[in-house]
Amino acid sequence: MSISLDQLRNGLELEKDLVFPNKPSHPEMRESTSIWMFDETGAFGFPRMGVEAEAACWDNRLFQANFALADGRIMNGAGRGAPPSPFGSDGRLDVLGAGAISFQCAEPFRRWTMSFDGLAIDGHVSQQIARTLDPNRRTHVRLEAEMIMQTPAWIQASDEKNATLEENLMGLGYRFEHLFRAEGVFHVDGNARAFKGTGLRIHRQSIRRLEGFFGHCWQSALFPDGRAFGFIAYPPKPDGTESYNEGYVYQDGRMIKAKAV
Repeated sequence: MSISLDQLRNGLELEKDLVFPNKPSHPEMRESTSIWMFDETGAFGFPRMGVEAEAACWDNRLFQANFALADGRIMNGAGRGAPPSPFGSDGRLDVLGAGAISFQCAEPFRRWTMSFDGLAIDGHVSQQIARTLDPNRRTHVRLEAEMIMQTPAWIQASDEKNATLEENLMGLGYRFEHLFRAEGVFHVDGNARAFKGTGLRIHRQSIRRLEGFFGHCWQSALFPDGRAFGFIAYPPKPDGTESYNEGYVYQDGRMIKAKAV
């Protein structure tokens, strides 16, 4: 089932999927985009590629770049780096990047591209768990992908006056996520591995205060027939009362509100 742009943006202005032109005045404001993307055959995945452009370190941004293979091999290319110009070739504010990684909005709410070209610490997931990865063992990795959004924007937005503590931890401003289908090429060890897959993308422009954050369960899936779901749930409060718990089921072109039980 095809999905219209109006459905994809779910009431948000098109500009909400573009990026800040320059450093925000508030030192805690950030622009962030992250994806979690997985090859449909299960051979490999990219369990977080992202940029955190915080005003306090606008010109030396944190980025994440994670690569995982089915045999337990992992590569971690996280670091800090300078930003590219936010202006794309057509003069639109559609580029967000840092160092070796870059994201570009080709069509707001519908199509994004991303690339990574850099070195990553190379090891095994058992070393990652034990924190014994050798930072000097590095491998050159390149990744290019195009992502086509398949679900309406699932929006989490809060304002400081009315939000609960848990909503504040989600971010004062706005945050939304989409499930997508992707095609790309993963280059490693001299091999170019074309893939198709699915994933999750978030985009936020918000102030995120993590004091008091004590974990969350965050899950989603996009099925072959187009159905999908997602949810975020925080643990119960110390007194046993329920905290933030919100989700959706996407079916027959409808976003149905849900909660985790």
